[in-house]
Amino acid sequence: MRHRLYYTLPDIAAARTLLNELLLARIGEKHIRFLARDGTLPPDMPEVGVLQKTDVIHGLERGVVVGAFTGLVIGMLLALFPLEGSRLATLAILGTTVGGALFGSWVSGMVAAAIPNAHLNAYQADIERGRVLLIVDLPYRRVREVEEMIALRHPEIRFGGEEPHTPAFP
Repeated sequence: MRHRLYYTLPDIAAARTLLNELLLARIGEKHIRFLARDGTLPPDMPEVGVLQKTDVIHGLERGVVVGAFTGLVIGMLLALFPLEGSRLATLAILGTTVGGALFGSWVSGMVAAAIPNAHLNAYQADIERGRVLLIVDLPYRRVREVEEMIALRHPEIRFGGEEPHTPAFP
């Protein structure tokens, strides 16, 4: 489990300096992401991806739950009122539940891919003014160490918040 930390940096130069310091502190580049105005971030700096910019993950989660519930209800209705000659009640419930979960996650994920991440809205004004947002995913045991390093070396960098329950895979 990782903690996701957000920092607002004054400019690209500060972002590059902090990137180098985080890499020297053995934070992997795949756990460091920057968000800046379009076209201002150099190509050699890790930029946030689609999963961080949009609400895809939240949409997939919601789609699985709603789709599975809808499929379960349809399956139960098919079991209670079977089609003529059909005797596969349990299979109908299972099939419609799984099918509903898959269909719900697909549809909801497609819709959520067009919706900006609601958590990043708080930083949008700073980004438009030329500041850079740093998103870093850290193991819990390294959070205090990195926070102290940033506070000590870079007083101009503002702590923007934390998400404590970031999955390990992104």
